[in-house]
Amino acid sequence: MKISREWLQAYFEKPLPAAQELADALTFHAFEIEIVEGEVLDVKVTPNRGHDCLSYRGIAKELSAILNLPLVPHPYGITDVSLEPKTDSLKVMIENPQLCPRFTAAYITGVKVGDSPEWLRTALESIGQKSINNIVDATNYVMFNIGQPLHAFDAAKLTEKEGVRALDVRMAKNEEKMLGLDDKEYALASSMLVIADGNTGEAVSIAGIKGGKPTGIDEVTTAIVLEAANWDGVTIRKTSQALKLRTDASDRFQQVISPELTVYGLKAAADLIVKLAGGEVAGYVDEYPAPQKKWTVSVSLKKINTVLGTKLAESDVADAFKRLDLPYQYNEMSSHCMFTVTPPFERLDLVIPEDLIEEVARIVGYDKIPATELSAFPQKPEVNANFYASERARAELTSKGYSEVFTSVFADKGERLVANKVDGVRPYLRANLTDGLGSALEKNIRNKDLLQLYKVKLFEIGSVWNNKKEMTMVGTVEEGGTVSEEPLEAAAASAYDDLPLSTTERYQPFSKYPFIVRDIAMWVPAETKPKDVLSVIRAEAGELLTRSEKFDEFKKGGKLSLAFRLVFQSFEKTLTDTEVNVVMEKVYAAVKGKGWEVR
Repeated sequence: MKISREWLQAYFEKPLPAAQELADALTFHAFEIEIVEGEVLDVKVTPNRGHDCLSYRGIAKELSAILNLPLVPHPYGITDVSLEPKTDSLKVMIENPQLCPRFTAAYITGVKVGDSPEWLRTALESIGQKSINNIVDATNYVMFNIGQPLHAFDAAKLTEKEGVRALDVRMAKNEEKMLGLDDKEYALASSMLVIADGNTGEAVSIAGIKGGKPTGIDEVTTAIVLEAANWDGVTIRKTSQALKLRTDASDRFQQVISPELTVYGLKAAADLIVKLAGGEVAGYVDEYPAPQKKWTVSVSLKKINTVLGTKLAESDVADAFKRLDLPYQYNEMSSHCMFTVTPPFERLDLVIPEDLIEEVARIVGYDKIPATELSAFPQKPEVNANFYASERARAELTSKGYSEVFTSVFADKGERLVANKVDGVRPYLRANLTDGLGSALEKNIRNKDLLQLYKVKLFEIGSVWNNKKEMTMVGTVEEGGTVSEEPLEAAAASAYDDLPLSTTERYQPFSKYPFIVRDIAMWVPAETKPKDVLSVIRAEAGELLTRSEKFDEFKKGGKLSLAFRLVFQSFEKTLTDTEVNVVMEKVYAAVKGKGWEVR
């Protein structure tokens, strides 16, 4: 969320530090800062604090606690939060209160839509928001200011019946259509919440996400219905994802915010609209079937110090709670010296003792908490038998020159059909490892020269589904058609207890370009050593020779026949036969110069 230092200053009596200092304070005590651009901070609010900190008010409270700076009075910018008087000109019906815990609305008449004042335009533009008009800008300003999204309907575009306009909160109908304020038509599903015109049944807003174009505010609007509601976070998130429609409002509702916040948002927005657009509030509606209950969370001083490894005094903890505006009672007469906190309605994240301990830690400062070595583990760690057996089998096979592969668990045939098919080609779970290993062998044999292997030997450890059960198997395959697999028995792992782990002396990258193989055979004196011949070949072949080795040797008539395989490859381009032929001619010349006869 983008936070303007100038806007934030309105919450404090004393001047705030520079933007970078604010960023540092938040980074070390609360939230990561994505970037600081001029006087604007991009704050990465963590999911557990989306309840209260996706707002200027929430960030201001954090900085007040961290910097120990007092906030201005009247935390939400209003002094009177009662929704009076009530109005009979607007009725609200909630189909499922679990999905809409609270719905508040204000009926405001006599407004004049126009441009917003400069201070409001500047505030919104500082965080990347476009000014629309004084009514819409007021609702957006309040949303960013205190975290409660709002929406304004043109009252004249809602159907009036016997002097009453009505809003119904209900589930959408399958394939029900609604034209959004963004001029896009949305096809809704029965899992989505909408606000409908209660007198016609027509959907006029996708609840908590996007308002409808037919009831939007325009230059001729003279009366509005201002809505501030509370919505089920899971429903809003699923709807937002399904429609691929993410808004500032949906971001806040899907984090779950307190229904108590609606009245503050409604009053603040109604007061601001009357100030900017004139008119008067004819009355309010408040549907709140099951009000949010207060709760307490307790933690002992001993537990705080035990968890943090500190020696904090009662005064240290009390100071942290006061700075965080967390009302508490301290009972030092009890054997555990308990702090009992009554969280403010917006702090839905404070539920268990560890939540309070975290609050104390970050306000005291993590740098004040001493590093402590972990205590010795009280018991011998349990070893997963299958994992242990797999590791020992893997060590044995790699020491014997096998390379591990991972093949697909999906197959053309088998006992167990996959419910959610990845594709229509292999709809079964594999019944063995051998089919996949055989296929892998064929692919790797073609590249064995590049892999510097005399013989390709592969193994796999994995699950198969056969005989109506799932088993972990070990399968091996090597050139010649030798394929086998057997169950991985945990008890068999003991046979590998003394097996040394294989080591790798060095690593080197592979070239992405194709290689060319050439063989050379020659007669040499019987006493000639193969390594001496290779030295001559390598010296003439140069850097393009990436691999060279003897693959055949025999004696005949007092002479020794040696055959070598040479692999050429470039790291910069694809080699041509012509280029390799030039190198081979140099090799032939060098060999003949030694008196050796090329076969």
